[in-house]
Amino acid sequence: MEYDFDEIIDRRNTSSLKYDFAKERGMPEGLLPLWVADMDFRAPPEALSAMREKLEHGVFGYSVADAAYYEALAGWFMRGFGYRVEREWVVTSPGVVFAAVAAIRAFTSEGEGVLIQRPVYYPFSQMIRANGRVVVNSPLVESDGRYSIDFDDLERKIADNRVRLFILCSPHNPVGRVWTRGELERLGEICLKHSCIVLSDEVHCDFVYPGHRHTPLASISPEFAENTLTCTAPSKTFNLPGLQVSNTIIQNAALRAKFARAARSTGFEEMNIFGLVACQSAYAHGEGWLDALLAYLAGNLGLLRSFLSESLPKARLVEPEGTYLAWMDFRGFGLSPEELDRMMVERAGLWLDGGTIFGEEGAGFQRINIACPRAALRQALERLAAAFAEA
Repeated sequence: MEYDFDEIIDRRNTSSLKYDFAKERGMPEGLLPLWVADMDFRAPPEALSAMREKLEHGVFGYSVADAAYYEALAGWFMRGFGYRVEREWVVTSPGVVFAAVAAIRAFTSEGEGVLIQRPVYYPFSQMIRANGRVVVNSPLVESDGRYSIDFDDLERKIADNRVRLFILCSPHNPVGRVWTRGELERLGEICLKHSCIVLSDEVHCDFVYPGHRHTPLASISPEFAENTLTCTAPSKTFNLPGLQVSNTIIQNAALRAKFARAARSTGFEEMNIFGLVACQSAYAHGEGWLDALLAYLAGNLGLLRSFLSESLPKARLVEPEGTYLAWMDFRGFGLSPEELDRMMVERAGLWLDGGTIFGEEGAGFQRINIACPRAALRQALERLAAAFAEA
C-alpha cells in the first residue's frame, strides 16, 4: 500500500496543542511548530478503519481489553523484539506519564529520591516533584556529539540516596541514544545490586535507525524482568497520543499488584474505546505503515543532516540512533539559552523545544520534531538559515 507522508494536513483550529495554543503558552501566533512529540501524519488506515467501525456502531459503553487485544500486543513485541509478553503481565493506563506517576506513588514515599538521567524528557522531573519526591540526577556524559552513561556516578547516586526507583528513557528522549545490550546489562546489574526498581520508558522503541537495535530491558534476563516495569504505548508509533492508551508490562506479580493499586486509586478503570480498538488494530496490522514511515523519517533526517553540514556548520546534529526527535547543538554560536530561544522564535519564526527544559545539561541545544511532511521541514530549515546567516 502507498502512504502519502508528503500530504500537508491543516491541523489548525482542531484543538491541537501543537498548533492552536501558542498564545496560551506565551508564544506569538504564526510560528511553525516543531516542538511537541506528535506527528503531522494521519494514523494508519487500519486504525482509522477500526475507529470508524466503532463510531458507526454508535454505542460507546464501558469497554475493557479482550483476548484479541492482548494477542495483538504480544504479537507486536514478539515479532519486533523477540520479547514474550503474557496477558496477565499487562496493566493498561491512559499514558506513560500516568504510569510513571503511578510507579512513583507505588514504590516511593514522600521525600525519597527518584533517579533520572538528564537531559531527559521533562515531565519526569515535574511529576517527581509534584508528588513530593526528590529528583536525583545522574547526568549523561556528552563527548564529541555522543552521549553515554556514567555508570560509576549512577551507582553512587543510587547508593548514596537510597534510590528505590529509577526512570530509564530507552530509547532516550531527547538525545536519541538507543542503549546497547551491554549498557543495559551493566545498568540492570547495578539496579539489582541496590534493590532499585527500574521503570523503563520504551515508548519510542519502534523508532530505531539502521545499525541499531532496541532491546527491552526486561527481555535480557529473568532477574531483570522481575525488577522492571516496561512502559509502552502505540501513541508515538502510530500517532495516537490523543486516544490516551498505554500498556505497562510487569512480570513480577507483587510489583504489578502494587502498581495496579496505585493506578486504580486515581479512579481509572476502563479504557477509552477508540484507544482500545486503534491500539489493537495498529499492532495487528500496522507494520507496513510503520515500515514506510521509518523510510520517510530517514529521508527527513538526511535532509536535516545535510542542511546543518552545508548551510549551518556552526550548529551540530547529535546523530540520533532512535526516535523522531533530533537534538541540535548550537553552542558554537556562543549564545545564552535565553538568546538562543529568542533567536528561534523572533528571527526564525520557529517553535522548538529549548534544551534547558530537559535540564541545565541541555543549555545550548534545541530539540526539533522531524515527523512532519518534508516540505514543512524544508521550510523550517530555510528559516533557520536566514535567522543565523549573520550569527
